[in-house]
Parts: sequence; C-alpha cells; structure tokens
Amino acid sequence: MHSQPATPSTAPAPTGAVAHNGHRLSAKKFALHFAEMVVAMAVGMVVLHPVWMFVLDALGAAALMHNPYTGALIMATNMTVAMSAWMKFRGHRWRPIAEMGAAMYVPFLVLFVPLALELIDTGTLMLWGHLLMLPAMAVAMLLRPHEYAHC
Repeated sequence: MHSQPATPSTAPAPTGAVAHNGHRLSAKKFALHFAEMVVAMAVGMVVLHPVWMFVLDALGAAALMHNPYTGALIMATNMTVAMSAWMKFRGHRWRPIAEMGAAMYVPFLVLFVPLALELIDTGTLMLWGHLLMLPAMAVAMLLRPHEYAHC
C-alpha cells in the first residue's frame, strides 16, 4: 500500500498556526497589518481634518469640531474612512472593515459616559479614546486571524 503525499491544506505546519484556508498564520504579517492600519488612521486624521474644518466653517458649524462629543466622532470618522479604504485596497470583505470601524468608535462611545458625568475632561477623552482603539483593533483582528495574519 502506498500513501498519498500530504497536501498543503492537510500537511502540518512546522511553525505557526494553520488558518482554515490552509495558509500558515504569521505574527509578523499580523503586526505589519496592524501597523499599516494605524498609519492609515493617522493619514485620515491629517488629511480629512482640514476638509471637515472647511465644510463646517462654510456651513457656520465650526463649533461642532470643538465640541468634545462631535469632535471625537468626526475624528473617529476620519480614521475609519482612511483605514476602511486601505483595508478595501488590501482586499478585505465589508464585514471585517465594519468590525474595524466599530473599533474606532466604541472607545469614544464608552468614554462619553464618564465625560457626561464630569469624571473625565476632554483631554482625557481624546487620550484614552485613541489609546483604547489599539486594543479594540487587536481584538477585532484576533477574532479573524486568517483575515490579518495569512502569508
């Protein structure tokens, strides 16, 4: 009796986990993908902020940018737009893009409660909102490792 050679989807991977599609998962690819999305978010903030300022000023609503609630949501939108565009360019499906977008908004939405209760100030909202995005993104990525760490 002679055995069949192992196929890539059934052969054990010498290092790393194997994704459901048979590709080896890479921590390096995962970290690089994370870094790319953080860069895209920063680009979104830098590029889209002046657009918002121009539009809001033209509409007589520039105060919205300085309101901590709307300002935070506008900033999260800037980051989400750029990150979503990058993810779509990289070939991601809409569901993971939406999940990653939620990771931009949820930290701010959660922090709106202590802000409204005057337990934190606007600076704390912005600092912690941005910091908490990072683990929120990591959680979204870890829910779908094959989406972000395949080689």
